[in-house]
Order: sequence, then structure tokens, then C-alpha cells
Amino acid sequence: MAGGESLNPGAAGAAIKDVTTASFREDVIAASARQPVLVDFWAPWCGPCKQLAPALEKSVAAAGGKVKLVKMNIDDHPQIPGQLGIQSIPAVIAFQKGQPVDGFMGALPEAQIRGFLERLVGPLTAGADELIAQAEAALAEGDAEAAAEFYSRVLAEDESNSKAIGGLARLHIEAGDLEQARGVLSLATSKDKDPAIAAARAALDLAEQAAALPDAGGLEAAVAANPLDHQARFDLALALNARDERDAAANHLLDIIKRDRTWSDDGARKQLVLFFEAWGPMDPASQAARRKLSALLFS
Repeated sequence: MAGGESLNPGAAGAAIKDVTTASFREDVIAASARQPVLVDFWAPWCGPCKQLAPALEKSVAAAGGKVKLVKMNIDDHPQIPGQLGIQSIPAVIAFQKGQPVDGFMGALPEAQIRGFLERLVGPLTAGADELIAQAEAALAEGDAEAAAEFYSRVLAEDESNSKAIGGLARLHIEAGDLEQARGVLSLATSKDKDPAIAAARAALDLAEQAAALPDAGGLEAAVAANPLDHQARFDLALALNARDERDAAANHLLDIIKRDRTWSDDGARKQLVLFFEAWGPMDPASQAARRKLSALLFS
């Protein structure tokens, strides 16, 4: 796979590139002007190389993008390791600003590899708040996979972190994997009232409700035929919310409240509150519907 990239599952979505003699100047010398680049010199026949690789890749992943890892097969590309005087493998050389600055030989244990990296880039473990901020930034860019990895890294250190539990559960819900979402939410105690947990639980309730609904088209037809069919309108609100049509969903519940506040033991208002929990208090749909609800109840 010379010159290509392979996705390393443990590296938070980072790509580990196989570098060649031809690409060495670009992938190592030039790239090391931006961040330290580790070159792992290896060969397919080298047993210690295979022992080193998982620990090295895991440690690089823990650096959170502060350092880049590339691999060079010395059988296919002997010129560069020869120029660097590499006599045995595995050998890892760190380049910074175009120059080799540090390195080690042999299959070191993970703790020693982490110490080597920390000499280059400082402490590897990001705090929970930083990782959650990175997850939220990844979500803002539409990268759910990276966000899930950041949340998972938080939970690997602290499985009771409410924001990470809520965030990861929401990702599973949005992916349609409700069973996984339930498993993640089981990490939270029943008394955990953190808004992230409350929002995830509300979103899971809504997803489970929506899964049992009939086709939205039939519900729309039922409401059109009989505007006083509150159950059809209620179910339509759930269906619209599942399609992320939040304003329309809220308006149907508000219509029920306006027509019959007591219907289904105040069920429309209670459902609207569940929407607010799932959407979050600052969501524009929550704010708009809350104003309309207040006008209905108190004007």
C-alpha cells in the first residue's frame, strides 16, 4: 500500500500513511514544519515491529493530533534508512522542522513510548472538558464519527461523565441504534439530572414513540379529514418531530392545547415539554413554541 493511507481505528479517525522514498520530502520533511512527524521504520518479516505497532499507534492517538505517524517499509525503500544510519528495526525517528530530533529502537512498552512523545509534545491526555469541546466542534462540522470517538475517550477515563454519556447516546439515537443508546444511558444513575442526560433520555423516548407510529401521510390525511381528531394530530406531531420538522410538530401540539387542554390528561402539553427537553432550551423551535404555549396558558 505504498504511498496510500489506512484508517487506524484507535487513532480517533487519524490516517497513518505509508511513506515512500519519493514522498519522504513532502510527508516527513515538509510536514514536520507544522507538527512533529514520527517515522516508523519496519519490515514485514520483523516480529518486534508487529509488537511495537499497536502500542505506538495507540500512543499517537492519545496525542490528539499533536503528532503525526508515518511508516516506511525498509525492504521496499532502503535508501532513506540507509542515509539515516539505521542498523536495526523497529526504529522510530522523530522529525521536527525538517530535522531528526529524537528517536528510539526496539519494541518499547507503551509507557515508555508515551514518555518519548511527551518529551516532544507535552502531556498526552486531554482533559474531559477539552475532549467534549472537540466532540462538539466535530459535530458542528458534521463529523459524527469523530465526535463519538472523543466522547468515548472521555468515558474510558470517567464512565460517569454526564456530558459524554448524553452526547454519545444522542449520536446513537440519531443513527437509529436505540439499543446502543439505552446501553450508554445505563451508565448514568437514575438520579442524574444533568441537562445532557435529560435531553438524551427525552430524545430516546421520542425515538421509541416514533418507531411505533403509522405512516405520516396517513396521519396528515386523518387530520385534514377531521381537525378534531386529536390522537391523529398528536401522532402526527411525533412523526414530524422524527423528521426534524420541529416547528410543525410543536404547532400541532399547540393546536390540541388550544382546542382542548384537558385531552388525554393534558397529554399535548406534557408531550411538548418532552420536545423542549430533547431539543434543548436554546433551540429556536423550543423558544418559539414556549412563547406560544405561554400565550395560550396565561393570556
